[in-house]
Amino acid sequence: MTGETNADVRVVREGAAGWLSLDRPKAIHALTLPMVETMTAALLEWRDDAAVAAVILDHADGRGFCAGGDIALLRRSALEDGGAAGRHFFFEEYRLNHLLFTFPRPVVAFMDGITMGGGVGIAQPARLRVVTAQTRYAMPETGIGLFPDVGGGWHLSRLPQRIGQYLALTGARLDGADCLWAGIATHYLGAEAMPQAKARIAAGEAPDAVLDALAEAPPPSRLAQVAPAIERHFASDRLEDVLASLAADESEWAVQTLASLRTKSPQTCKVALRQLHDSLACPDFGANMAMEYRIASRVLTLPDFAEGVRAVIVDKDNAPRWNPATPEGVTDALIDSIFAPLPAAEEWRPL
Repeated sequence: MTGETNADVRVVREGAAGWLSLDRPKAIHALTLPMVETMTAALLEWRDDAAVAAVILDHADGRGFCAGGDIALLRRSALEDGGAAGRHFFFEEYRLNHLLFTFPRPVVAFMDGITMGGGVGIAQPARLRVVTAQTRYAMPETGIGLFPDVGGGWHLSRLPQRIGQYLALTGARLDGADCLWAGIATHYLGAEAMPQAKARIAAGEAPDAVLDALAEAPPPSRLAQVAPAIERHFASDRLEDVLASLAADESEWAVQTLASLRTKSPQTCKVALRQLHDSLACPDFGANMAMEYRIASRVLTLPDFAEGVRAVIVDKDNAPRWNPATPEGVTDALIDSIFAPLPAAEEWRPL
């Protein structure tokens, strides 16, 4: 094995595989700009190297694959520099997401443990996505006044039975069985099988065949049990309709889901519904990322993001003061302005 540790990512060439191992365990491998740049540089080098038959994406240590992005940097940027550093982070992070999505040979993501936000952004574009009994998957951005970015519009909108809309709005956590059932993952492996899977892929075996051989059947999916209710209550792309539908249902699940939704930013919930709707009309993943960069550039500096991070992460009082405070206060004009094109020189573009 040859390689190096650089910017909290281990970049390794072993046999037929290029290997990216996130190595920032104290932060559950949350992505920083140097980590993003390191992975991007490695992928660009390997993209034109035919000897790299596959890319393995995993984490080196700790209890999760990747907990998200650099929220502290983004909040500082929103408060101190008008969002300039935050926009730069998003620009480069989205390029990494797109590079993984379009990589010409199989990328295999091992989504073991916590996989949220920015972690979903680097795992979901992989052609092969492995989950385990320890997987905890979520896109919890509406709880901090952000939106399910990093390709969430593309991935979530294409899930069956309006599950993507449910995940985007509520930030609900899924386990490995749920992810496999919904099509978020391609394979479910036992913890003891993962080292073998990685070794066989690095030895040059076809990744699909390796994972097919080692995969096991997961336990029943809890998500599958509530999927009919999700499809019914989240059928509309209008937030007020979703809330009203849940309010008319006295089941325990509906009551709990409604209570959860009422803690989220009304603005970014409406953004998420529009995002998923519009993504279905995007001709490719690059167009989706350009749309999401427009959204991110605006949402970053609107009041809800800094306030949401304050309430959930900084002060931890879990009492955000959203602005606007109600779904009715979020106007169509505000949403349109968030999705509007940027000046040509500021638009996102892939590598």
